[in-house]
Amino acid sequence: MLRMRSRVTAPLALLAAWLLAAAGAAAQAPRAAAPAAPAAAPRPPVAYKIVTASERGTYIQIGRDLAKFIAPQAQIELEALPSAGSPENIHRLRYEEGVKLALVQSDVYQAFINQGRAGDKAAESIIRPLRVVLPLYNEEVYFVVRADSPMNFVHEIRDARLNVGPMRSGTAMTTTTMYRLMFDQALPDKQLSFLTHEEALFKLTGDKSIDVVAIVAGQPAKLLTDMKAEARSLIKLLKLDPDHPASQAALKTYFPSTVKAANYPNLLTEDLPGMAVKAFLVTYDYNLAGTQARLAQFARSLCINFDNLQAQGHPKWKEVSLDMPQLGQGWSYFPTTSRELGRCASLRPPPKPVRVCTTEQKILGLCE
Repeated sequence: MLRMRSRVTAPLALLAAWLLAAAGAAAQAPRAAAPAAPAAAPRPPVAYKIVTASERGTYIQIGRDLAKFIAPQAQIELEALPSAGSPENIHRLRYEEGVKLALVQSDVYQAFINQGRAGDKAAESIIRPLRVVLPLYNEEVYFVVRADSPMNFVHEIRDARLNVGPMRSGTAMTTTTMYRLMFDQALPDKQLSFLTHEEALFKLTGDKSIDVVAIVAGQPAKLLTDMKAEARSLIKLLKLDPDHPASQAALKTYFPSTVKAANYPNLLTEDLPGMAVKAFLVTYDYNLAGTQARLAQFARSLCINFDNLQAQGHPKWKEVSLDMPQLGQGWSYFPTTSRELGRCASLRPPPKPVRVCTTEQKILGLCE
């Protein structure tokens, strides 16, 4: 019996030893990694719109630059929409779905504020919740006349028949405001028309039912740069006499400017003194967290990609600074974007140090 028990016990002992060894090996073996949690999908871009001005103006090119160089990094699909101009832009920013940004002339913005202060409840309701993202650049004001016109200076337009651009356009607001400042009276209805620039130029040189076509656009303005060399025999630009009392009155609100002949070689043989109005990038005082976050990203991208914008965008970007100067009474920055732009210096890469080479280093080939 003892012999049989030992025979049975031996295989059982071996089996137990094998099981213990297998269990130990399993305990020491690395466990299979748990399936990784799926990575969070990036948020899809949102569709925003920016209202600008005419298809041949500067504003729409500025809007397209923002859509190309700035919006993608903020996960925004930005569509630049044409419009009649700044007054329409303010209305559309206020009430049109999807419009989150607008380009607006400073005098138009101020006119809404002034109307509100004067008791116009509609104007006050429209402008009160709008906020500035960034002041941009000066837009030149051009007064175009026939080449054989006796007029040569802006202050000579007093009795002329003026086209001021379409109704509710920034050009109409600027021209009529400038006229009132210069001559201390409203532009008479009998001298006033609201045609598009193209229609007005056709009448200026065709049936001559218009004497002056006013155009507001940052230089180089596509409408004028597209003109052929023959244009100089048909039209000319009026220049500003800054010492004339009418000009001095207008310059209390507007800015002195120089229209560069290099921008319009088919029209000008020399630079012309002129006036300009400031352009602003404007938004609404949004309080939804999602919209605030996207616009904060937009401001951050504007800061980070500003050099690309200046190098590859419209030439007017070279006149823009990311500084945020103090605004006039009744104007306010959008806090969400101003915080980002306020810390812009810390976000942008430091400029590369410029090495100053001595003459000896240049001769020795040690420095370019």
